[in-house]
Amino acid sequence: MPSKATRFKIDAPVSLANRVAMRLREAIVAGEFALGELISEETLAESFGVSRTPVREALNQLQRLGLVVVRPQRGTYVFEPQESDIAAICEFRSIVEPRAAVLAKQYAPEATVRTLEESLEEMRAAMLARDAVRYGRADTRLHEAFFDNCGNAYLQTAYETAAAKIAALRTHLSAPADVLHPIGLQQHQALLDFFLADDFVGFEKLMRLHVTGTRDNYVNSLLARTTNGGPSLKDSSLTTA
Repeated sequence: MPSKATRFKIDAPVSLANRVAMRLREAIVAGEFALGELISEETLAESFGVSRTPVREALNQLQRLGLVVVRPQRGTYVFEPQESDIAAICEFRSIVEPRAAVLAKQYAPEATVRTLEESLEEMRAAMLARDAVRYGRADTRLHEAFFDNCGNAYLQTAYETAAAKIAALRTHLSAPADVLHPIGLQQHQALLDFFLADDFVGFEKLMRLHVTGTRDNYVNSLLARTTNGGPSLKDSSLTTA
């Protein structure tokens, strides 16, 4: 007789709301929406070719990730970080990322190194092309490699609560400058060197320095965008394809 687990096992299709949420998450992270921009349910529904119900469900998912904010009687907006929020996120990163790196070296060193090297190569190519979005994606992939390979589901889940917002902040606030200056790339290369050498004292020290610099860059960029009303990085039509 089959077990209950076997009897109840099904292949659940990805719902329409989840598909919309994934596309919207990508759009926010990639800079297709500006920080603080109003997101119209009606416009999104028309763009996706769906009813407003899956769009509303998708926005609820993104609200739980911290990517959008629902303001009663006003609408839904892309999140707009405050300095205190940026400081909290960077403090979180400086605590959990060095530990994830230690575990990744123990659990899956080869896979981690491979992703780090591929990400660095992609960052170099993005710098040559002056492509901030491409650079930000590679930067995100590099940092997430430690969590993807750490072998600790609880640490991975903790990071996932902030991962989308971290990626979005990187694209909107630091990548446009990082793609023009080599210091960020140099620090990422040094993190790889510390990882290869099993020098996690040096790794943690540099990670804290790196994240502190990131925090300051975020705050300065946010102030500049507030003053200048900076536009989104690019425009595109949204579809669920």
